[in-house]
Amino acid sequence: MAVETDLRARREAQIREHMESENRHDFDATIETMEHPRYEIVATGEVFDGEEAVRDYYARTRDAFPDQRNRLIAMHHADDATVVEFELQGTHQGDGLGVPATGRAFTCRMAAVFEFAPGGDRVVCERVYFDAATIARQLGLLD
Repeated sequence: MAVETDLRARREAQIREHMESENRHDFDATIETMEHPRYEIVATGEVFDGEEAVRDYYARTRDAFPDQRNRLIAMHHADDATVVEFELQGTHQGDGLGVPATGRAFTCRMAAVFEFAPGGDRVVCERVYFDAATIARQLGLLD
């Protein structure tokens, strides 16, 4: 039981640093929380696999939303994953995602599954779930 509690605490600390370093735009620190950098964005079907692809994802999303930030709401632990509920916010100020900036802000509740190798405490994949229409509507991209 102590081993499970210790592993859970180490995983939770990695996730907190992962999310906080994203808010600071300290992507070197974010990458350090990952054994293998990988994001799967379910709403868009995009997969960013490997450090170069993940760093490009950071650059494009922060170009579009330079003030992008998350707020942790809850964590739910499983054997080799932690499900995180969070709120993402940002203001559309750039065209890094191929859409002209609207200057409008969004707030969207999301969930992410942070996967770990068995017994490991560094992230091997972050799979993010959200309703893309919620964001598009707030940005004025949908009626």
